[in-house]
Amino acid sequence: MNDLVKKYLEELEKLESTGNLRSLKNISNLDCKVNLSSNDYLGVSKKNIPRPKGNSFGSGSSRLLTGNFKEYDLLEKELEELYENSALFFNSGYHANIGILSALSGKGDLILSDKLNHASIIDGIRLSKAEYTRFKHLNYKHLEDILQNKREQYDRVFIVSESVFSMDGDEADLQILVQLKKKYNCFLYLDEAHALGVRGLKGLGLAEEKGLIQEVDLLVGTFGKAMNSIGAFVICDSIIKKYLINKMRSLIFTTALPPIVISWNYIMLRTIIKMRMEREHLMSLAEKLRNKLKDFNIKTDGNSNIIPVIIGDSQKCVKLADYLQRKGFLIFPIRPPTVPVGTSRLRLSVCADMTWEEIEDLPILIKEFCNEN
Repeated sequence: MNDLVKKYLEELEKLESTGNLRSLKNISNLDCKVNLSSNDYLGVSKKNIPRPKGNSFGSGSSRLLTGNFKEYDLLEKELEELYENSALFFNSGYHANIGILSALSGKGDLILSDKLNHASIIDGIRLSKAEYTRFKHLNYKHLEDILQNKREQYDRVFIVSESVFSMDGDEADLQILVQLKKKYNCFLYLDEAHALGVRGLKGLGLAEEKGLIQEVDLLVGTFGKAMNSIGAFVICDSIIKKYLINKMRSLIFTTALPPIVISWNYIMLRTIIKMRMEREHLMSLAEKLRNKLKDFNIKTDGNSNIIPVIIGDSQKCVKLADYLQRKGFLIFPIRPPTVPVGTSRLRLSVCADMTWEEIEDLPILIKEFCNEN
């Protein structure tokens, strides 16, 4: 074996020994009736929604060349009417998060990021030429301490947070974030990936629920979660939109999504804003499951439809997931580096098409497994 390749093998063996080795599973081979690992939060994949017809499955080039079809204009206009600000569409949430911050910030700027922000945000920060500091998760006193000590040293400062955090299911205090961004003259960047469709009267996210959409300078949403599609967008000032079109590398240098996908996104956007009953059912179901877990003294957290079950040890977490799959629940272990070492967990993703009867046995099964192992 080549010595260069051998080092990769040694690293893989180390991952396996600690229970952190990943592999791709064919879920069609798993006999599971309840999917608790999906981001299809509103259950739209099971609804009979008319599909777009007559659209191309290819785009041919980037949006700045021949890939900017009329479907893009229609979708962005709909977003702009809903959010009452300019909108710009991207191929994915990852494209958005690696491209926006790296385009808007540079030398002389500072990015302040919640410690548990998504990997795509972290990658975007790393691509930026700005300096950055991570503040303790949801610890806004720590954030303000940094601002008090450092704000005057930098030209532009970006405060970056998710609204609902993807692995803990907890949420940012948007009121405090808005207060701090105003007090210290900062940009507020908010990733609504796990709140879009789920929170707010129209499902526009946590910022809508709190009445703070207009206070967020860069609001990122994705079609890859509750809307069961692909793509993402940013809501921002028209000048920022124009600047991103000219400077954002992950927009400029990638082939555009095909028109049929954009048409589907338009249909899904107009669909989810009407799904108020599904949102109410979803949050009620999640609260009931979280409370039942707490009744059994199972460690959990958050206040959204994302419910973590903190196990700690990676190998035990893998075994528990396998056990629950055999019981009919499609659940996978979440391990380092996705979450901090010692906090391996199950991430229970409750969706609106579920019933309480389908998931009510889950806390009992988890408790029985933990007692025996």
